[in-house]
Amino acid sequence: MRIYTRSGDKGTTSLIYGERVPKNDLRVEAYGTCDEANAVIGMAISQLDQSLVWPEAEEAIFRSEMKRVQELLFHVGSELATPEGKEVAWKLNITDIMALEQQIDGWDEKLPPIRQFILPGGHAAAAAFHQARTVIRRAERIVVELNASVSSVVLIYLNRLSDYLFVAARYINHISDQEETLLQIHH
Repeated sequence: MRIYTRSGDKGTTSLIYGERVPKNDLRVEAYGTCDEANAVIGMAISQLDQSLVWPEAEEAIFRSEMKRVQELLFHVGSELATPEGKEVAWKLNITDIMALEQQIDGWDEKLPPIRQFILPGGHAAAAAFHQARTVIRRAERIVVELNASVSSVVLIYLNRLSDYLFVAARYINHISDQEETLLQIHH
């Protein structure tokens, strides 16, 4: 199978079921932004190194959770690439959201409470998770613009995923003994 098809040379691409749309169609923007976030999550995972002191068995769980998030982002992309009125092949469900919430709560219990805004940074993996969070927020804004033509579960999942990535970044900084940089408010 060749990587290039030449079918997009005139600025169009196919949605699932073959409908051709311009490459700047909101659906393409939405699933392309999810793909971008997925790549940033992959970059973040690749930054996990020996400077991290994981609690017992946590590294394998963390990596497995992130792999699951990456897989589910493909499901989100599938939903976004499916034209309105057509059946979605891969669907998210409420248990996917609940799994994110459970992990957020688990990490959050181990972290100091937030009293002010935190600037993105710290460990390289944490900074990349912060970047992935902002890309997911952009995807969420695009999905809002798509409005009723997308499952509400997709919007909720993206909203929760940005929180998840924020807490993941904090957790990585915590186990790497990186101090979080707090926003200094000047009067």
